[in-house]
Amino acid sequence: MRILISGLLAFMLLSPVLQGQKPAIAEADLPKLKEWEDTISLLSFAIINDSFPENRFGATKKMIPTLVQALKTPNSFQYPFSRAQSISIQYPEDSTFRVFTWQLYVDVDEYRYFGAIQMNTGELQLFPLIDRSFDVEEVEYEVLPADKWYGALYYGVKSFDTPQGKKYLLFGYDAFSFFNKRKVIDVLSFPDGKPQFGAPVFFNEEKEGGVKVRNRLLFEYTAEASVKCNYDPLMEMVVVDHLVEVGGFYEGQGATKIPDGSYEGYQLVDGIWKNISMLENTIMDEPPRPFPVLDGDDGVDILGRKKQ
Repeated sequence: MRILISGLLAFMLLSPVLQGQKPAIAEADLPKLKEWEDTISLLSFAIINDSFPENRFGATKKMIPTLVQALKTPNSFQYPFSRAQSISIQYPEDSTFRVFTWQLYVDVDEYRYFGAIQMNTGELQLFPLIDRSFDVEEVEYEVLPADKWYGALYYGVKSFDTPQGKKYLLFGYDAFSFFNKRKVIDVLSFPDGKPQFGAPVFFNEEKEGGVKVRNRLLFEYTAEASVKCNYDPLMEMVVVDHLVEVGGFYEGQGATKIPDGSYEGYQLVDGIWKNISMLENTIMDEPPRPFPVLDGDDGVDILGRKKQ
């Protein structure tokens, strides 16, 4: 697996990433882009859904050079690749870049993430993202370059201003392991024009006094649960399910965390996201669950499963 990742890294780094672009996609380039899109769509579907590891790995090996070739098309930033539904493509509000991410299932407790950032500039500028999360020791405190990325499948981007310039929150999902999943809020900036992940912008006041400052936020929880973690435009803050520790649900799981029905938030103040430990009145655009978990049924546990 590491040989595969190293080979793909070499290809992406050695591929030309600069070429002149026109204001719009040329009509003559559209048929070829649609062909690339069809190929990317098929490969990404195989990466996610094929039951044979060799087929998933093979599709991954083909995906990156195919995507790079497609993005070499002049003005490719304007092409949405909307049929490639197994790839997440996220844009900030200012559309200064877009980020492609996708997930590879390796084994029962191993996932890898792949991605690239394409800048919306007069010249095509592409930065490969290399998942090295297995080498990151202090996940919430390290500042990471693109080739030591904490891999995740991004589902949201939120820009914000700081005294050091504009930064972006990246909201991502990490399948992590069989028993536990993770949500991550990373911080993307472009010092010297290159992507950098992590910044000391998350402030939590400690009960015993003092402030804990983190470069990214990581929320780990049982695979049985669904966790809200996103920017809420109505509340103008990041809203996250409040998690509490419980015993594992299965043999070998160990202690884990579940939502307790309350929410915490992070509100932007002068370029800093300050924690609000408990939100009193949380307005949600959708319920945390489609129906009450217990609903008066003594025969189910807190997650709605039949008691043994």
